[in-house]
Amino acid sequence: MHYLTLSWDDGFLKSSLKTAEIFEKYGLHAEFNVIATAHLPDNALPADMQPGQPWGGTYGDFGLWNELRARGHVIQPHGYKHANKSTLAFEEARGLILRCLEIFSNHLVGFEPAQTIFAFPYNASTLELEAWLPSVVRAFRTGSGPAINDFPSSRTVKLTTSGWEEAETGLDQYLHNLFEQPDGWLIYNTHGLVGEGWGPVRSEYLVRVLDKLLSRSDIQILPAQEVLALTSHQPNNT
Repeated sequence: MHYLTLSWDDGFLKSSLKTAEIFEKYGLHAEFNVIATAHLPDNALPADMQPGQPWGGTYGDFGLWNELRARGHVIQPHGYKHANKSTLAFEEARGLILRCLEIFSNHLVGFEPAQTIFAFPYNASTLELEAWLPSVVRAFRTGSGPAINDFPSSRTVKLTTSGWEEAETGLDQYLHNLFEQPDGWLIYNTHGLVGEGWGPVRSEYLVRVLDKLLSRSDIQILPAQEVLALTSHQPNNT
């Protein structure tokens, strides 16, 4: 069996609504990794992520995240302010992650840090952060490894991903590579639709990919949290 997680980052309003609509059409749950303070008027996002800038857009708020969660989608933390943690001192990076988790705990219904997956902004982690994070979250997503993961065990805490600015070309190539293997779990980092975010994909492309994949019997399209949940039903191989 093959697994695919499309990991939608940053929390763009229009993109999230459209992605949820498309996934629901197929009976699927989408995974949104959102910035805790992006929706606030005094947010501290990088200049190129501000509304009206090349990688920016309008961001959703916790009203939307609670609505989408109630509809079955998965909402995960993507940082307090989209800081590159690999460029910060450990204590500063740790503090930002804890502030992010606190906001989620206070504003996202049913949120439990111990069950969540922290998605590193820029997919940039450090060995020190990777060693500490499993003490507060279920797992984390980073770019320091292959995009095609082995099927996890109950002890898996590190999930690795990739994403391209030419996101459609990149996903096509990774899917080809995935099906060249007897099994595997592809975690692919997407951002937005309708022109929002870094390397957005087109809505019609997403529909075409889902149509094609769902015609196969050897792949499941799931949020990362749901793939990890499958480990309770699988033998532990690590």
